[in-house]
This record gives sequence, C-alpha cells and structure tokens, in this order.
Amino acid sequence: MSDSFSINQQAPASTAKALGALDVSKIQKKTTSHSESAELGSQQHVATPKAETLSPSEAHVVGKNGIFEPSRNAFQRKCYSVIMQTMMYLCTGLTVGLVFFLIGYILIESIPHFSLDILTTKPSYIRKTIGVLPDILNTIYIIIAAVVMVLPLGVGAAIYLNEYATSRRLVGAIEYAIETLAGIPSIIYGLVGMLIFCQFFGLQTSLIAGALTLTIMTLPTIIRTTQESLKTVPSGYREGAFGLGAAKFRVIRTVVLPCCVDGIVTGCILAIGRMLGESAALLFTAGFAHTMHGFFDGLASSGATLTVALYVYAKEQGEFEVAFVIAAILLIMSLIINLLANTVGARLKARAGKARA
Repeated sequence: MSDSFSINQQAPASTAKALGALDVSKIQKKTTSHSESAELGSQQHVATPKAETLSPSEAHVVGKNGIFEPSRNAFQRKCYSVIMQTMMYLCTGLTVGLVFFLIGYILIESIPHFSLDILTTKPSYIRKTIGVLPDILNTIYIIIAAVVMVLPLGVGAAIYLNEYATSRRLVGAIEYAIETLAGIPSIIYGLVGMLIFCQFFGLQTSLIAGALTLTIMTLPTIIRTTQESLKTVPSGYREGAFGLGAAKFRVIRTVVLPCCVDGIVTGCILAIGRMLGESAALLFTAGFAHTMHGFFDGLASSGATLTVALYVYAKEQGEFEVAFVIAAILLIMSLIINLLANTVGARLKARAGKARA
C-alpha cells in the first residue's frame, strides 16, 4: 500500500513537471514570435520613411499581376495635359474662326449690293428689276405655318413618351421611328411631300404643302429636344404636386413644362434653322414663283422662299450679287428669330417662376 501511494504521489509530480515544461516551451515560442514580429515591424517602420520620401516621378503603383511598377512620369503627364488643352483651344478657335469668316465674307460681298429697291419690291421681267420682298414674305409665311403645326405635335408626342407611355416596347418603337425620320435626306421628304400633299391630297404646289413637308422634317428635332428636357425635371417636383392633390395634366402644365421651357425653345430654334436652310424639299412642294400675296392667299399658292430664290438666282440666272444679298438676309433673319425665341423663353420661365412663388 505504501508503495502504491508513493507511486501515486510521484505521478502527479511528474505530470506537473511535464506540464510546466510544456508551458515554458509555449511561452518561449510566443516570446520568440513576438520578438520576430517586433523586428519585422521595426524594419517596416524604418522602410516606410524611404517610401514617403520618394518623389512623384518615382512613386509606384500596383500592376496587373500585383507587381509594383513605376507610374507615369509627372513631366509626361504635364506634357500630355498641355498638348490636349492646346488641341482643344485650336479646335475651338478653328470653329469660331470659320463661323466669323463665313459671316464676314457674306457681309462683305453683300453690303455693296444692298438697296431699298431690292428689299421692298418684287421682281419684274418687263422692267428688268430684281426684288426679294415676295421671297421674304413667303419664307415668313411658311415658317409660321410649319411652327404652328409642328410645335403642338412635337411637344405633345414628347409628353406622351415621357409622362404617359408605360410600354417600353411601344416607346422603343416610337423612338426608333423618330430617329429614322431624323436621318432621312431632305430630297426624299420633297418627293414624298410632292406625291402625298401636292397630288394625293390635291394641294398642288403651294406653301401649305411645303409647310406640311417641313413639319414632318422637323418633328423629330422637336420631339427629341423636348423629351430630353422633360427627363431633366426632378421627380420630386411631380411627387410634391401629386401630394398636394393636383391632377396629372395640371402637374404637367403648371410644374413640368415651365421647368423645361429652355429645351422647347432650343428645339424651336433648331427646327426654324432647318426650315430656313431647306431648299431641295421646297422645290418639289412649294415651287419657285416670285409672286406676292397675303398670308392665307400665299399659303394656297405657289411661292419661292429665300433659299429657293438663292438657288435660282445663283444657279439658273447667274446673279451672284443678289444671291449674296439673300444669304445676308437669311443670316439676319436667323439672328432675329433666335433672339425672339430666347426672349419668349425667358419671359415664360420668369412668369412660371412668379406663379410658383
């Protein structure tokens, strides 16, 4: 019994010694690992100031495979920026210079031939006089008629596509048709207008047929510009108006449309600019008669616009002096129309702001 008791006493003692040895070995391992990590930290701490003292040209970035590679030199980046800015300024200056060159050249060639008789009389083959007053009036008539027709159609279509349409397939099909219409050449519009409006509907060659043709031509421009301006109106405006109990049409009329007047005015300016510059389509639909009528009589009769008259005088009769005069009149009319459109847009926007206030 004594022997067994002594053996039992010795066993815990031996196991305690063994456990103590294990604990000591673990502590030694931990201390060695802590010392190694401290050494590595000190090495990294010593190495980091070197990375911080690198110049921008010597900075490193991580490459595709995780390898540190030198970044682009600061001098190269600066040269690239200077070159791109220089090219941008050159392109801008070239564009502006070309515009001023065209305007100046037309004015220089046309001013010596300006006279009151040309602006206020009609051409006469008996007296051998040339006047562009009928052409100016026909241009004004056809622009007024086309704008009156295309503006409600374009703005209404844009409102439907942006505010009412829910089927994405239908919207996509309509937008595709609009983009296709915008890319059709004007001569095709002239042929279609001659076949449909002049012959099928019996309008003959008249200003109203030309105005209808211009309406179809400029409809995509009005729709796209109005639609993009409607998308810029924040949805919070609509939600706030709906929260106050307003109907959808009232929200569109009093909240949405006043916020996108600038886009509608821009579309009108672009459309009128295309109307002023069209000649091929109007040759087939409006004709080239230099006759002077009133507004309603003129719409029902054939007449030449300024662009058609410019083509006739320059190409058919060789009167380049009159052609330059007509070109100057077109520039002046375009400037006046742009100023009027911007003024009307600013007043509408100011009136809408007062109404909201």
